Amino acid sequence: MSADQISSKLKTLLQMAAILTYAGSVPVVKVGRLAGQYAKPRSSSVENRAGVTPPAYRGDAVNGAEFTPGSRRPDPWRLMTMYHASSATLNLVRAFMAGGYGGLRQVHSWNRDFVRTSPAGRRYEALAREIDNAPGFMAACGSEPDERLTNEFYASHEALLLDYEGALTLVDSRTGERYATSGHLVWIGERTRRLDGAHVAFAQSVRNPIGVRLGPTTTPQDVLDLVERLNPPENRAG
Repeated sequence: MSADQISSKLKTLLQMAAILTYAGSVPVVKVGRLAGQYAKPRSSSVENRAGVTPPAYRGDAVNGAEFTPGSRRPDPWRLMTMYHASSATLNLVRAFMAGGYGGLRQVHSWNRDFVRTSPAGRRYEALAREIDNAPGFMAACGSEPDERLTNEFYASHEALLLDYEGALTLVDSRTGERYATSGHLVWIGERTRRLDGAHVAFAQSVRNPIGVRLGPTTTPQDVLDLVERLNPPENRAG
């Protein structure tokens, strides 16, 4: 992902957060699927084309997308490439946010391209103008808004490659609790949410916020069982 692509994705997320915060008058936690989604779950371990069956493409963290035996051969050095790419992405996002890119006074710069190209641009621009007027009014009253509240951005991805996730799981020396440091919020996929599976066991062992992707075959009991497994009574507040 290039710097321009990261910037564009960040703009979209900030736009959505600003609208939801303004319309709902509630804080919005900004979480992006950035800096880590380099592995892909697959239902089959191989791919078949015209009788040729190399290993399935499992994401750039594991092998290449080209349909050749050499490209599809798993390469552990790809994990290092993925780690450095993720770090560079997060560092760029941090630089954007720390530099005031996420401040409310940037609301018009976020939607400059959108306003020019979208039929709904005028409506968005009107709403952005209202949002922009709010901190201006507060400043005129002598109460400068704290724009730092808009500068928190969290990264999220599926914790699919457990060797990678385990290597980046650290123990808090103060509490003894384990945290997956590959991202702020990690999730379990539809294919890996078995109660007796390694991915659920990993998620159960860390204190990060955990998400679970639920498909159309999920039953209410499946959800209750997952909640019970991932959030046992001893971990619940109150």
